[in-house]
Amino acid sequence: TIEATKVVEANEKLYINREEGFMGTGLKKDEFICNCSDIDDIIIFYKDGKYKVVRVSEKMFIGKNVLYINVFKKNDTRTIYNVIYRDGKDGLHYIKRFAVTGVTRDKEYDLTQGKPGSRVVWFTANPNGEAEILKITFKPKPRLKCLFIDKDFSDIAIKGRQSMGNIVTKNEIHKISLKEKGGSTLGGRQVWFDRDILRLNYDGRGEYLGEFHGNDQILVIMKNGDFCTTSFDATNHYEADIMIIEKYDSGKTWTAALNDADQGYPYLKRFKLEPTQKKQNFLGENPKSSLILLTDESFPRFEVVFGGNDAFRDPLIIDAEEFIGVKSFKAKGKRISTYTVETINELEPLRKEIPQPEVPEAELPDDTDAVTGSQSEGNSDILDEITGQMKLF
Repeated sequence: TIEATKVVEANEKLYINREEGFMGTGLKKDEFICNCSDIDDIIIFYKDGKYKVVRVSEKMFIGKNVLYINVFKKNDTRTIYNVIYRDGKDGLHYIKRFAVTGVTRDKEYDLTQGKPGSRVVWFTANPNGEAEILKITFKPKPRLKCLFIDKDFSDIAIKGRQSMGNIVTKNEIHKISLKEKGGSTLGGRQVWFDRDILRLNYDGRGEYLGEFHGNDQILVIMKNGDFCTTSFDATNHYEADIMIIEKYDSGKTWTAALNDADQGYPYLKRFKLEPTQKKQNFLGENPKSSLILLTDESFPRFEVVFGGNDAFRDPLIIDAEEFIGVKSFKAKGKRISTYTVETINELEPLRKEIPQPEVPEAELPDDTDAVTGSQSEGNSDILDEITGQMKLF
């Protein structure tokens, strides 16, 4: 039996009207936020540092100055919020990282120290504990030699949501900008696929897909030859006719035997699958072409059994590597035979691929446009930049 709680799907869409301060699933003409279910909780952060969790509804007033809004998952220790806030109207700036694992619904909380005039000046929500690097530019003042610093969120410990945080600087900040997106500081995330509800989960239900990091993707192959790649977000929903779902490996070679509807003969092709959010098909453009078998064996062998008027012929043994080279998934492939084919069976390979040890890549120099003390950009250049920039927030 399928658990009732697993069947709840993200079958609603959440919208927000920022100008009037309303949120709900019924505001279909307003800004789309995310997919949700009708029993989800929603977490809302405001620009003054206040935040709360509310039940999703068709329309409700949540106020203005909303900074961030999304579905709230109770006991979620992986979603980490990276924040810099100003303490009061003219106070110091503090940096902190925290998770929100459990709160009382409709109760207002504060990620700042609560002083009037406090304001969030940098905010990111990171589903796998990612930590970015920021470039912080100061307002010029006498005897201030360096007008900028880099701040790496991975250097900041993840603490409780009520933590004050660390002082960023005692200098007045002019601008904060993203220097570099970062990877997860929590390590990889283990992902499973539950075929009962066609959803991913992190709770150990269904088929184990592996451990995923920041930019890793999931490969989905359908029975009709369609394929695509997706993120490993648990909100993803998949179609029912999935043949293969696994962690995407750009180096993997696939071998397919197919009935080519245009030519009327069986073909064999070997190819690699490209990452693509849009569905593509490796059987070709004719929807009447059909897949006989698909394997990711490195050195596959096949037995071709003839039928009809050719049933008297001995089976044909094909070594796929010798039969055809690896080409694009869009290539037509090579015809297996002009005789009548009854079945094509995969045989045990005569050799297996020997895994090669991973060699760590050499670190490349950082060629981003952020300034460091050893780079040639001087304070005069930054002063020119400041002159043409708007004030921070």
